[in-house]
Amino acid sequence: MLDCKKQLFDLSDEYSFLNCAYLSPQLKSVTAAGQHALVQKAMPYGILPEHFFRHHKGVKSAFADIINAAEPERIALLPSASYGISTAALNAPVQEGQEIIILQDQFPSNYYPWSRLAKEKGATIKMVGVAEGKDKGLRWNQAILEAINPKTAVVAIAHVHWAEGLLFDLAAIRKKSKEVGAWLIIDGTQSVGALDFDVQKIQPDALICASYKWLMAPYGTAVAYYGPAFDNGKPIEENWINRKDSQNFRNLVNYQESYQPLAGRYSVGQQSNFVLMPMLETALQQIRAWEPKNIQAYCQHLNEPYLEELQTLGFSIAPKDQRPNHLLGLGFPKGIDPDQLQKELAKNKILVSIRGASIRVAPNVYNEAWDWERLMRVLRKAGV
Repeated sequence: MLDCKKQLFDLSDEYSFLNCAYLSPQLKSVTAAGQHALVQKAMPYGILPEHFFRHHKGVKSAFADIINAAEPERIALLPSASYGISTAALNAPVQEGQEIIILQDQFPSNYYPWSRLAKEKGATIKMVGVAEGKDKGLRWNQAILEAINPKTAVVAIAHVHWAEGLLFDLAAIRKKSKEVGAWLIIDGTQSVGALDFDVQKIQPDALICASYKWLMAPYGTAVAYYGPAFDNGKPIEENWINRKDSQNFRNLVNYQESYQPLAGRYSVGQQSNFVLMPMLETALQQIRAWEPKNIQAYCQHLNEPYLEELQTLGFSIAPKDQRPNHLLGLGFPKGIDPDQLQKELAKNKILVSIRGASIRVAPNVYNEAWDWERLMRVLRKAGV
């Protein structure tokens, strides 16, 4: 079991920050890496051609270890999750009359690229959702499996629902999608880093993650895994650094038709970002050292003393096998005014998110029991 890591962050005791699903705080080590990089950038005569590639290997290796990917070359360096999902949509083999399955109330960045693709190809967006009520997670997973059929071209879903914290059975969904020849594209932004993800077990065609939440990296960074289906695909942009032998600056005008190996073609231009890249590498190295399974166990230990009381107060919580521990959706009891509750939380300097009909509580290794106690004081007054 990990112990509390709050001392590694610049977090004030004045606030209880239970909102990593919104934006993670920054490790002191990540801040230090950025500060050092800023000083280096101020002296450009010290930046040599090899510095353009200095952090690529470390970032790809660390993320590959986190998701158990055997080949770090399958990792691409991106500016956002939407960039990675748009790359997937650009290459997806969708034809007229086929279907693209997405989740009801899916995060917008994992909707718009597929919506545009469907319009361009004459395909149909099939949005899968279920009614509120008991065992919503189980029913939702079953509905997804039933929706996959021979007309399905792509299943584009999250590992964990961004608003409700429900967990999707990716192994079963992958099995069914393979049976019909459909691609599986996963948005891991709200899971990877705090919840185990095994690429070799799930075998997604792509896994895309914004880094500024559970991977604790700066805003404006993202990472993606692209599987064999993408090996000869088309990148969103044609940039010099994605081409074969781009390390040789003297020969850059000897234009290359070939790309960098595997997912190297999909990385964004200016991927060498001299400030963000060392920060991203430092963050990923820390997550790799802690291990997502240990972060998940820490959150479980932190949450468990309060779950039974919350249900007594009238808040609904998905059963343990239908949700992760790092992102809890607490459904409102009848009679609660969400706006008033949000004001009370803000007044008491408790940071969580209200999404739809639930409170999203998202703890991490910097939280301790005191944060939950402060939250419970407010919820006890609000509950019925």
